[in-house]
Order: sequence, then structure tokens, then C-alpha cells
Amino acid sequence: MPEAGQTNVDGTGQTGQSSGIRLNPGHFKTTPGIIKLVEVAVGLLCLILASPAYFPGTGFFLFAVVISFLSTIVWIFVYLLSIREALPQIPIQWVLTELVNTGILTVLYAIGVIVQLAVWVPRGNYIGFGANIAGAVFGLFNTLVYAAGCYLLYLEYRQP
Repeated sequence: MPEAGQTNVDGTGQTGQSSGIRLNPGHFKTTPGIIKLVEVAVGLLCLILASPAYFPGTGFFLFAVVISFLSTIVWIFVYLLSIREALPQIPIQWVLTELVNTGILTVLYAIGVIVQLAVWVPRGNYIGFGANIAGAVFGLFNTLVYAAGCYLLYLEYRQP
């Protein structure tokens, strides 16, 4: 009789580890998993603080935040559901794909923060000034978090 989490692979009663989708909450106890959760939490905070977009520069900042937020949510589900392990036949270099994705998001976030600060710093008397500056500061923090995640992915990719 197969135990929980195992399947009968060959019909002989012998069990093997399931190769299908399975929950993997343990990933979020590791440093890369914690970084992903921090990216999402700070991204949500940036989204709340910078909304609505009173100026076009804030629109670009929000674009960067939303794209990064959604992309990170996708990667969270890839790791939470062990999709990398469930689809070994797909010829994707998962680490390289995530590395490129995270690198692009880091640059996008950095540009968004610069634009957000450039738009809001001269407008100190507008409604929402404090919240938008705070959103940019948290965006800067999230840029550093994405850069740390990118660095860890680079180390994992270069590992023999």
C-alpha cells in the first residue's frame, strides 16, 4: 500500500516518490524563498503607497511594480507547487530563466524608482507627496532585495 505522497509506479506494489505537482512550503524557509516573499510584500506596499498615479512618472513606477509583483507571484507558485520537478521533460534551464527574469526586474525597478523620485521630489506641496516618496523609498529597498535574489540565482547558476 503506497504511503501518503507516494504513488504506485509500476503496478507491482512498489512505491516511488511522486513526480507530479506537490506542495513544497519548505522552499519558503530557505533564503531564496524568504527573498521572494519579501519581494511580494514590499511590492504590495509600493503599490498601495504610489496609487493612484497622479503623474505619468508614477504610472511607469506602478507598471514596474505590477510587472515585478506578478512575475514574482508566478515564481512563487513554480516553487510552491514544485513545477520545476514535476516537468523534467521540458527543456528549460529554470535557474537561468529565473536569473534573467530577476535581473530584468531589478533594472526595471531601479529605473522606476529613479523616475518616481524625479517626478515627486519637486512637487512637495501636492496631495500624496509623502506616500509617493515613501513608495519610492520602499521601491529602492525592493530593488536591493531583487538584486540580492539575482545574486543568489547567479551563484546557483554558476554552481557546477
